[in-house]
Amino acid sequence: MRVITNRRLAEFAAKHPEARAPLQAWRRAMELHVFSSFNALRQQFASVDRVGDLYVFNIGGNKYRLIAFLHSAHQVAYIKHVLTHAEYDKGAWKK
Repeated sequence: MRVITNRRLAEFAAKHPEARAPLQAWRRAMELHVFSSFNALRQQFASVDRVGDLYVFNIGGNKYRLIAFLHSAHQVAYIKHVLTHAEYDKGAWKK
């Protein structure tokens, strides 16, 4: 699966340096696999949840949330938001 775009991960990591390694590990895992279904995605990322059309990944031991739109037919992951757990809980990303 192709990840669009690593820039969002890098920008978040610039503000939260401890997030850099787990975010890049997530990106590498996404790019190494083909996900044909939610079950296939769950096999790789056990804590992923689906919220409407978006997928929410717990990153870095549940410290961060990565929200992405996945287009499985084209094998593309569009990163919508990368948030701290506290920012995620505020819910502004849902609007």
